[in-house]
Amino acid sequence: MIIGIITRVVERLLRKTRMDNMLVNFVTSIMYALLLLFVIVASLDQLGVDTSSLIAIVGAAGLAIGLSLQDSLKNFAAGVLLVVFRPFREGDFVEAGGVTGVVESITIFSTVMRTGDNREVIVPNGPIYGGVITNYSKRSTRRVDMVFGVGYDADLLQVKALLQTIISEDPRILAEPEPVIAVSELADSSVNFIVRPWVKTEDYWKVLWDTTEKVKLRFDEANVSIPFPQMDVHIQKQD
Repeated sequence: MIIGIITRVVERLLRKTRMDNMLVNFVTSIMYALLLLFVIVASLDQLGVDTSSLIAIVGAAGLAIGLSLQDSLKNFAAGVLLVVFRPFREGDFVEAGGVTGVVESITIFSTVMRTGDNREVIVPNGPIYGGVITNYSKRSTRRVDMVFGVGYDADLLQVKALLQTIISEDPRILAEPEPVIAVSELADSSVNFIVRPWVKTEDYWKVLWDTTEKVKLRFDEANVSIPFPQMDVHIQKQD
C-alpha cells in the first residue's frame, strides 16, 4: 500500500513538471519494482530471516538470470536509452525496428506501436535503438515528392503550366520553400516531371493523394497522355 501511495505521488509530481507521459510511465514502473524488492527484503529481515545470505543468493541468481537473458537485458538497456535521449515521443509517427506506425508507449523491454490499419505491434527495444529510426512527426513540414510522366508528343510548356496551376490552387501547399516543378528524366517511354511542394506534416498524405487525382483529371481534360511502358517488336521473316 505504501509503495502504491509513493508511486502515485511521484507520478503526480512528474506530471506537474510537464514531463513526457512516456517517460513518466517508464520511471514510475522502474521505481515500483525497486521499492517492492526493498520491501520484500526488509520484511524478511523483520521476520528473523538472515537477509545477507538471501542477498547473496539473489545476486548469484541475478547473475545466472542475466547471462541467460542477455537479449532481455539489451532490450532493457535500449529502453532506458530511448527514454533518456527520446528520438521519438508518444504519438509520433515513426519507422523503427522494421515497423511503421504511431508510438503508443515504451515499456521496460518493448515499444508498443499502432499501424495504419489499427494493428497493435509490440517491438523489442533492442532492434529499435540499434537500427535506423525515421521520425516522420519530428519536423513541422515535409516535402511531397511526386513524379508524373507524359508522352514525347506532349507540349512540355503546357504540361508544366498545368502542374504549376494545380500546385498554386491548393491552399495547403506552402509558398516557402518554393515548390519545384521540372523535367527530371527522358525515360524509355515518357518524359518525367518531378513535382515537389512543401506542406505541413499533418497534410502530407492528403496533398499527395489529392494532387495525384487532380493531375490525372487535368491531363484528361487537356488531352495529355500518360504513357505506359511499351516495347516495339520487329519480326524478321525468312524463306
